[in-house]
Amino acid sequence: MKKYIEKLQFITHDIPGLSHIDQARIACEAGAKWIQYRCLTKNDQELLADIIPIAEICDDWGATLIVTEHIHLSKLADIQGFHLEDTHAPIDAIKEQLGEEFTVGGTAHTAADAVRLALAGADYIGYGPFKTSTTKLTDLAPLGTAGFSILMEEANTHLPDVPIIAVGGITAADIAALMDTGIFGIAASSAINQAEDMGEAYREFYALLR
Repeated sequence: MKKYIEKLQFITHDIPGLSHIDQARIACEAGAKWIQYRCLTKNDQELLADIIPIAEICDDWGATLIVTEHIHLSKLADIQGFHLEDTHAPIDAIKEQLGEEFTVGGTAHTAADAVRLALAGADYIGYGPFKTSTTKLTDLAPLGTAGFSILMEEANTHLPDVPIIAVGGITAADIAALMDTGIFGIAASSAINQAEDMGEAYREFYALLR
């Protein structure tokens, strides 16, 4: 079953003074239709204390809620899907475990990663990093626009029809060149949730993708 995938995926993260709940609320009020909750620092009780109200916000605004990792929480909140950051994650087995109703995406750093995830049944692929990201601590070299162009050349030959989402340090100024490579959409975090006006930043990103 082909899943709905949004072109602009907003990712929450740990920010002093701005909770994940507030980030989700502000993004949804600005028009977000896809919230990815990313928190790897809390226990299950603390995670659910975030996820349950975020799920309610998403339901109120008609947004899809994706949770990074934590698939064991699938039946404890109104979650629509999960994003797995391990490039070798067994997407096919996880999809079978969760059930067809869940959207499952994976992270790829190389064209080979993307092909492997696509053939395993990923509903979308987060590909990057485009640039150095302040959200994820990684020593991976930024791929830049050239890296995405190479991936899309590979995709036209080897990949099934799986949406490719660019991730990693993306700003509004990067969107036009990235979309010209043929990718489906982008994921954004710091450029939106650390902006002076988060809602306005989201709306700017959204307008550039339409």
